Amino acid sequence: MGFPLSSEKKTGARASPLSSADPGMWRKRRIEDLVERVNNHPHQLRRSLSGWDLTLLGIGAIVGAGIFVITGIAAATKAGPALSVSFVVSGLACLFTALVYAEFASSVPVSGSAYTYAYVSLGEFAAWTIGWNLILEYAVSAGAVAIGWSGYFQRVFQDFGLVFPPQWTRAPMEGGWINLPAAGIILAISLVLAAGVRESARFNNLVVALKLAVILLFLFVGLRHVNPAHWHPFMPYGWSGVMGGAALIFFAYIGFDAVSTAAEEAKNPQRDLPIGILGSLGICTLLYILVVLVLTGMVPYGSLNVSDPVAFALSRVGEGLIAGWVSAGAIAGLTSVLLVMMYGQSRIFFAMARDGLLPPVFCRVHEKFGTPVWVILVTGIVVALIAGLMPIQEVAELTNIGTLAAFILVSIGVLVVRHTHPDLPRPFRAPGMPWTSLLAAGSCLYLVGHLAPMTLWRFVIWSILGFILYFGYARKRSHIAQENSSHVVG
Repeated sequence: MGFPLSSEKKTGARASPLSSADPGMWRKRRIEDLVERVNNHPHQLRRSLSGWDLTLLGIGAIVGAGIFVITGIAAATKAGPALSVSFVVSGLACLFTALVYAEFASSVPVSGSAYTYAYVSLGEFAAWTIGWNLILEYAVSAGAVAIGWSGYFQRVFQDFGLVFPPQWTRAPMEGGWINLPAAGIILAISLVLAAGVRESARFNNLVVALKLAVILLFLFVGLRHVNPAHWHPFMPYGWSGVMGGAALIFFAYIGFDAVSTAAEEAKNPQRDLPIGILGSLGICTLLYILVVLVLTGMVPYGSLNVSDPVAFALSRVGEGLIAGWVSAGAIAGLTSVLLVMMYGQSRIFFAMARDGLLPPVFCRVHEKFGTPVWVILVTGIVVALIAGLMPIQEVAELTNIGTLAAFILVSIGVLVVRHTHPDLPRPFRAPGMPWTSLLAAGSCLYLVGHLAPMTLWRFVIWSILGFILYFGYARKRSHIAQENSSHVVG
């Protein structure tokens, strides 16, 4: 079954797939032609995800390293107990962006997420820029989650008296050789994803249920050990610390956008994608605020700069048995995050390769499994190296800058589409436009300003590499360029 196309009566007469007003790197895809091309493409993904699957997909991506890892680091080094305020700030920034994503997802139900949205609104170069940033986002975010997974994995074995050699559990910058558990779990998840999306979704649903049960267990037990004295001073690093914390823990919200990458595998994308995006974001924001208040109330915030802060806090208050259960649940929970991050990464690659911007091998779908096996395996190896060789805080901040840049461009893009396609069917319309879009872009830009300078420089270097690859390879080989050339010759 293909996507329903908007009618010519509403959107105007059919034209060339190219927009003649946007030549060169600013050329755009017409939305109707893009959807039709996807419906008729020989490499189609299987449509098997329900609205419930999409909501759990979002929760599976969002609730993970943000609760089990980054909360401790951010509380200890950035905001103290006021990290709960940081979560509110980041949550609001994400809410505005989520509304924009929900509108785009309902009106342009095509795999590729922000990359595809930019292609139809801002042009090919903007789409490439976003796609390149999303590659950075998903790769390094999966790497960061895998590092947190490794920390909880080691704690479970320590409870049984088994301690792994430090050279095999630490990155070179931390005095080790490689974080082998982190690299290993990435490779294992890649094999699960290659087996099929329906199988991956079932696995994710089971793990998300376990993860939510563990978080509720932590809140129930931890609440009994809260000492309000630990909340004083509430804002030890001042407002700048709160904003620095918001910029860092923005990583915790990454995942709701991954729901939109499942557009071509959703049974009813126009209805279920907005539900999955907004529903998962709302549930997770509430959980984050509750967890950080209980966590900083259990132990002094300065002691939480560890890779497993939730289990650590429980152990400090004498709840060793519960800490073990939480560690086991955290392992399962972080595994679901890895699955969704790696899933989103492969679908971005798939969409870009299908448009000719990346080598065609990345859009080949396995006949038996119905998944882009090659791109899954290649990205799995790259992310495994990131997880094994880099420390977690460096990886988390690098994730945020790529995500924020993509969010800013998408927020601008939705305004462009509102102007250029005023009659485009929009099953979900973001309220408060254009202010919602402007607030989304402005709040994300504000958070960018609170990231570490080194993170910004690394982002600049990554962007320069992307520009070189675009002008050296993608610009001439994109399908839209080839269609334009054929049209001129004809």
